Amino acid sequence: MKSAHFTDVSLRVDGTDHTVHVDNRITLLDLLREHLGVTVPKKGCDHGQCGSCTVLLDGRRATTCLTFAVANDGAEVQTAAGLGDQDQLHPVAQAFLEHDGFQCGYCTPGQICSAVGMLDEVKAGSPSHVSDDLKDTAELTDAEIRERMSGNLCRCAAYPNIVDAIQKAAR
Repeated sequence: MKSAHFTDVSLRVDGTDHTVHVDNRITLLDLLREHLGVTVPKKGCDHGQCGSCTVLLDGRRATTCLTFAVANDGAEVQTAAGLGDQDQLHPVAQAFLEHDGFQCGYCTPGQICSAVGMLDEVKAGSPSHVSDDLKDTAELTDAEIRERMSGNLCRCAAYPNIVDAIQKAAR
């Protein structure tokens, strides 16, 4: 039954097209998890503070708990699971594996998506709060990585290994 409070939302998630009839108030995170069974993005704080729900939304990192699904009709969503394939991990995921960039793993999908998005931002020349020169973002220091990844929390405190993994992937 159609209702003024429900809308059809079409998304491409990890290469697969979906159309779902959802309540206009549902977040992208809840649509992914509850309606599509895509449980890779995690529900941590549900307030946009922890980054566990981070995905790449039309190529840019986004916290899905803070965005309405209807606002992203027609969007391309890429989760950490959609970044590589069974034969070849994405370079960031491979670096996380090689550098122990995770412990319990709960935040890892969001960390990986955020790292991929962050590295794309660096390539595009986007400065961060700690950038010394807003016109020169060529050097990706540990401080730059920590600042750019500050929206992703790790309760296990694997931060040194996460920074090392991102440095490796950046090379």
